[in-house]
Order: sequence, then structure tokens, then C-alpha cells
Amino acid sequence: MKGFKMLLLATLIVQGCYSQQTKQKEVKMDSTEKNNPVYSRTDKAKVNLKEDEWKKILSPDVYYIARQKGTERPWTSKFENFKEIGTYYCAACGNALFKSDTKFDSGCGWPSFYEPISKSAIIYLPDNTHGMVRTEVQCGRCKSHLGHVFEDGPPPTGLRYCINGVILDFEKAEAAKKKYEEGKKG
Repeated sequence: MKGFKMLLLATLIVQGCYSQQTKQKEVKMDSTEKNNPVYSRTDKAKVNLKEDEWKKILSPDVYYIARQKGTERPWTSKFENFKEIGTYYCAACGNALFKSDTKFDSGCGWPSFYEPISKSAIIYLPDNTHGMVRTEVQCGRCKSHLGHVFEDGPPPTGLRYCINGVILDFEKAEAAKKKYEEGKKG
């Protein structure tokens, strides 16, 4: 009976999370909107804003995931089956998070990676919500909720970073190289 109650509780929580969020059909590839003054792919300074400030500069779906620790519906992310080569960034602040060569198909319904781009890219926090014991991962620059990390990933790390695609931006490797080369000319 206890197992049934836990399953029922988990189902209700998940349904509640999904019903609160907006549809994910239109995922922006780049959140460098003019109204987000903290978004930068080069600035490494920590970002500390009040929640009302975050709410003004983030889209509702990014705010829900990043600041309210929401979860997007599984298999709705544009990045779930995305195969381009490049870098994934935090959609809230522009911090580099993952390289595409660390992405793998975990079958869990969310973009999965086995290793962050650097040790400082991710913050790890215990998460004992919803009757589960997990490790939450946040952006190392702005402390936005990204998802969770689990110890059932592939070699070489054995980790699976299960990340909400809504909180990710992406830049193709060719575009980054072009920007770099143009910067060297100037």
C-alpha cells in the first residue's frame, strides 16, 4: 500500500509540474535578447539578481525552469535528438555548460550529457524533494536550475546530466570559430 501511495504522489507531482508550464514547441536557439543585460558568453562574473529582476529579463518558460526549478515535459525539447556540433550555454546568463561531444542518447526524454565543459560550469546541490534523493545541478555563474545528475551514465564519467532543454542555448562550432576569427582581425 505504501508503494502505491508513493507512486500516486509521484504521478500527481509530475502532472502538476507539466500542467504549469507552457508548451515547448518553440525553443529559442539563442536567448541574447536585448532585455537580458546579464547574458554574456564571455563574462565569467557571478550573477546575483533578485527574483523580480529575473522575472523581467527571462521568458516565462526559461524563468519557470531556471528560477522556480521547474521541469519541462519529457521528449519536448528541441535538443533531445539534436546532433549539431558546438557548445551548449545557459539560456539565463550565457555561461558555457556542455560540449556537444559529451551529449548522448539516454532515452530519458531530456538532453543528457556525461561531462560539463569545466568544473566551475556546474554547481551541485542535494535535492530531497518529491520523496526522492537526487543531486540538482545549477549554472555555475547564475545559479539557475538546469536539471539533475545521476550515476547511470556512460564512460568515461559514468554520469548522466539530465538537463531541461528550455534552459539551454546552443552555438554551432562553425559560428563560434567565425566570430573568433573576426575578432582577431579587428
